[in-house]
Amino acid sequence: MTVSPAALDSLQTLFVGLALAGLLASAFELFTERKASFQLLEAGGVSALAAVPMLAFTAPFIILRNTMRGRRLEQRPIPFVMIATMVACGWSLMSGRVAVDLAHLVVGA
Repeated sequence: MTVSPAALDSLQTLFVGLALAGLLASAFELFTERKASFQLLEAGGVSALAAVPMLAFTAPFIILRNTMRGRRLEQRPIPFVMIATMVACGWSLMSGRVAVDLAHLVVGA
């Protein structure tokens, strides 16, 4: 069985997006002593505006964390978990693509 270069590129992008989301969410929690969540947008003003870029990259982690918590505590159905996982992975592909392209731009490759 052979794997095409496009499939490997997509997997790399997915993994980079998920790793970056987890890294940024953990760094946010380390420095602010509160969990990253979409409620940061409810603060309004400059803090909500500053939260948008961070949430754009941490969203896959937040979605997966909330989904697992909802499944464990609220007994959410498996189809809901599957759909949320697909959304998080799709978002991770997009944010991972931005991160990989930005890294290639910085390195000059």
